[in-house]
Amino acid sequence: MSSEPPTGSGGQPPEDDPLRKRPPSPGPGPGPGEGGTGSPYDTPRPQDGGAAGQPPPYDGSAPPPPGDDGPYGARPPGGGPYGAPPPGGGPYGAQPPGGGPRGGDPYGGGSYPTDPLAGMPPLADSGRRTLARIIDMILVGIVVWLLSWAFNVQEYQVDGDDVSVGKSFGQSVIAAVLYIGYDTYMTTKTGQTLGKKWLGMRVANLDNGATPSVQTSLIRALVLWIPFAFCCACVWTIIAGGWSFFDRPYKQGLHDKAAKTVVVGTR
Repeated sequence: MSSEPPTGSGGQPPEDDPLRKRPPSPGPGPGPGEGGTGSPYDTPRPQDGGAAGQPPPYDGSAPPPPGDDGPYGARPPGGGPYGAPPPGGGPYGAQPPGGGPRGGDPYGGGSYPTDPLAGMPPLADSGRRTLARIIDMILVGIVVWLLSWAFNVQEYQVDGDDVSVGKSFGQSVIAAVLYIGYDTYMTTKTGQTLGKKWLGMRVANLDNGATPSVQTSLIRALVLWIPFAFCCACVWTIIAGGWSFFDRPYKQGLHDKAAKTVVVGTR
């Protein structure tokens, strides 16, 4: 058996033979003035490895052809690698007002006023608030005592000729229900108890100035009146209501802080 590789016609290796020798590349074509066109791209150079009619890769050694600002052809108008940037200076066009991706907030939160009291009436004076609270306590207290006598839940202590009237648990329940119900209903309806209405003030949500909802009004009333009804009435009233004298910047009592409300003037 012969070990020679198969040959085509005329004893030449077939065209698809991977070992087939290739003919040598032609030499450089004629340069300018030698019968050629004068273009360096007419005839490929052996070191370029290109085909005839194709420009060699740009290696930066010679200035690019006219209109060719870069290695891949003429750059688009605008000077950037992909053309001029969109109007506005950013990579994706003009940014919304405020500097962030959505305007205002660099994290996209939007633009909001920094002061929650912006556009609201001035905060009510703490002294007038205290006076309005005393008026409400007297008005509701009268009803509490009348109901306590009607249901016979008051507490007597007889010491000789002195008769003192204390407060029983039943009376505390009546007081809590009446004070909480009164404050919740009036605040939800108009933001004003009778005392606040007479002295020109109202309760408002801190975040938007609206009249508090039932839930907000109930939270506010529970914090204020449950301790008052069952224990330490005077002490708790001084602490919760008097807190507004020292609180800054919103002059909130403890019940206001719990419900996120403020008291503002109406005149």
